[in-house]
Amino acid sequence: MMKTVNALSRTLGRGAGTVAGGRVALRISPGIVSHLLTGREVFAVSGTNGKTTTTALLVAALGGSAATNATGSNMLAGVLAALEDSTALKVVLEVDEAFLAAVVDASRNAASVTVLLLNLSRDQLDRASEVRQMAERWHRFLGQVNHSNLRVVANVADPLVYFAVRDFQGVNNVWVPTPWREDSNSCPNCTNHIVFCENSWSCTCGLGSPVSSIVLSDVLTTPEGAFPLTLLLPGDFNRSNAAMALAAAHLSGVEWNQALGRVSSVTEVAGRFSRRVWQGRTWRILLAKNPAGVAALLQSVVLSGADVVVDINDGLADGLDPSWIYDAPFELLRGRMVWCEGSRQLDVATRLSYDDVKVSIASELSREVPPGDVIDVIANYTAFAKWIERSSPC
Repeated sequence: MMKTVNALSRTLGRGAGTVAGGRVALRISPGIVSHLLTGREVFAVSGTNGKTTTTALLVAALGGSAATNATGSNMLAGVLAALEDSTALKVVLEVDEAFLAAVVDASRNAASVTVLLLNLSRDQLDRASEVRQMAERWHRFLGQVNHSNLRVVANVADPLVYFAVRDFQGVNNVWVPTPWREDSNSCPNCTNHIVFCENSWSCTCGLGSPVSSIVLSDVLTTPEGAFPLTLLLPGDFNRSNAAMALAAAHLSGVEWNQALGRVSSVTEVAGRFSRRVWQGRTWRILLAKNPAGVAALLQSVVLSGADVVVDINDGLADGLDPSWIYDAPFELLRGRMVWCEGSRQLDVATRLSYDDVKVSIASELSREVPPGDVIDVIANYTAFAKWIERSSPC
């Protein structure tokens, strides 16, 4: 039934046909997700940034045999579609932050449940709750969970994540580099200023970072020893995503070296970070949807030395309010040529001009960008989808 509805949705042009069947099935049988998760080993990956990549890296670390929502459809309908398509005993799900409690509740009869909490920062301003409210919601639902089979892998370098898990007993603390601090400079417990040190943070109210059993720096330090962590995916942020995936895989019984070998071979995730050809030029396609995501991507963009396209839309999937662009550190692009594309190209160009970045409003991008080396494209959801559709793999 679900596949029929999804196919009809695609035929009628009402969507990609990945979640419509799930929505219908949930209306008919609200308990179907719980039924499909019964007896399976469940991993739920949540956070503002990095969910899709961490989910893919965890699938790889576990050996590749898992049911997963690889399309990034991360609400209940998308979760259901992933479960309906596979009978694998392991289930690795990307879960929207607001739906995490519902997925954990539906997993009460699973063989085990491992929740990965990556980070929390401001996101789509027209639909997402204030970031502290999300931390409080996570804290409340973890305080009410009575699943004996639930474990949490938490990035405690993020004060908002630690605030959410601080009273839960089954937490595996992981410390990974988390350079974006603009959403956690004030304490989520008392609102006083948080003091950040190299490998710790603290507040005068007593809230502070706990001891972590797994720490990522130049190497990945674990109770079983230190391991090099080198990826084909670009950026320190992806090393952080990988460390979280590796910690969860190890809880499932995968040896560190085996999991490391598997994640180190991943080259792209759903087209992200891929090099593609369009109009005779090569473009590296990067997805960003909020200030923290742009800040993370700019680390690798700056190192590449390439010119840049910033393509921002304001469709429903993107978030209707693009004012977040004023919090992203676009000053790092000074000295580059930046072409602005998308429905919000004028807003982006104005924002960049405030930071003295050379900009051009693209009307026919393929003609205006001179031939040369790889060009980096920073795009949000619908803009990213457009680039994937109009380009071809190298």
